[in-house]
Amino acid sequence: MRRRLLPQGLRTRLVVAFLLVAALSALTTAALTFRQARAAILDRARDNAVHDLRAQVGSLAPGLPPTPAEADLRSLVLQLDRATGSRDWRTAAAYRKGALVSAAGPAPTLPQTLRNTATSARTTVVQSFHHSGEPWLAIALPVTRTDRPSEPSGLVVYASFSLTREERDVDALVAAARAGVLPVVLLSITPALLAARRVLRPVRQLRTAATNMTQGALDTRIHITGNDELADLGRTFNTMAATLQADAAQLRAMEARARRFAADVSHELRTPLAAMIAVTGVLDQDAASGDLAPETAEALELVADETNKLVRMVEDLMEISRFDAGAAVLDLDEIDIGELVRKTLALRHWQDRVGLDVPQGLRARLDPRRVDVILANLIGNALRHGGPSVPVDIRARSEDDRLVLTVTDRGPGIPEDVLPHVFDRFTKGDAARTRSEGSGLGLAIAAENARLHGGTLTAANAPGAGAVFTLTLPQEQPS
Repeated sequence: MRRRLLPQGLRTRLVVAFLLVAALSALTTAALTFRQARAAILDRARDNAVHDLRAQVGSLAPGLPPTPAEADLRSLVLQLDRATGSRDWRTAAAYRKGALVSAAGPAPTLPQTLRNTATSARTTVVQSFHHSGEPWLAIALPVTRTDRPSEPSGLVVYASFSLTREERDVDALVAAARAGVLPVVLLSITPALLAARRVLRPVRQLRTAATNMTQGALDTRIHITGNDELADLGRTFNTMAATLQADAAQLRAMEARARRFAADVSHELRTPLAAMIAVTGVLDQDAASGDLAPETAEALELVADETNKLVRMVEDLMEISRFDAGAAVLDLDEIDIGELVRKTLALRHWQDRVGLDVPQGLRARLDPRRVDVILANLIGNALRHGGPSVPVDIRARSEDDRLVLTVTDRGPGIPEDVLPHVFDRFTKGDAARTRSEGSGLGLAIAAENARLHGGTLTAANAPGAGAVFTLTLPQEQPS
């Protein structure tokens, strides 16, 4: 007779199942506790260190001269080292791109990447690293000018200290978590059936309600019975859900008002801008005929340029408003991709500055006007940032019933900190320029047009040099 491996009694099965769940839960809790406790301890050490260093620098830096000498910097770091307290940090300072200045004794341990990042940073930079097998934390604190707080002074204060004490605290927490696993499992035997009946049911209700809320059902509420802790948890959940629902409704209303405001302002600006364009056009004719003084003609040219920029910005804002309102639609047509690209280049007189590689007969069912907007933004952006003498290459191909079109320049490329936000609204490639021809909406509009087609628009840096924008569109749009 074959022996059965599983127990026969339902009670025994429930107890065994609960013990397995309790053991797994205890182990999972221990692991999560380790991760969260370690993060909390290290974050607290980092935040306290940054706070202390900022406070010390804030009290000492105003006494420095506008252009501190090495002796001034050495005096500063000496006072900072004396104010280390229990943290036992080592500090150094550098003015602009000068050498690090530290007090007597060993120089602070700093990773080279922190120094490279801190030279151009405007906020505090913190980096964890290992030195001699031990965890360390390094801080770079740019000091702002007292008379102009928004402007960096060129002085950067560095500090580093060992995190060995924090790691010991983490190890102690891990040991405590491990020691608590077995008692938790043993103590779970008695309340096994009660927990299955009284705990798991309301927990399942909470889980279901939370899942519904993550799917957008913010009106989800749970039925509460009793006055125990689980009932209090249910009431707290219902309060949280009501607050989230009210906040979401308020945010949607604010967003709708903001979109409506942008659309209304853009619409109202069109009429006076049209009149301004007409007037500047008439005055341009007078300037061309020599009827205006040179200074007046120069001022008129400036006004005309700025008016044209404002017109383009208003048109871009209205286009963005149409996307936000869901009013943008496709006017599809069967088009030849090569012909469309050549028309885009000819319309803007770019054909002599752009290399074209489009196979004959490559066709797709798209909205030609919107694809022209995408191409104009990508090519114009490549010509502007790649430089007037640097060629731009356009290549189109068909892959798995999808049109793949790339625009490549050989300029300096997109900065790594800008790359993730290149399609955000009002993002410009060179943040240092306060004025530029673009509104910061061109690439955002191009990305919206790509999404409207059911496609994608991505940006990357080429392995050698330059930026690569890749437009992927379905060759056949659903009817």
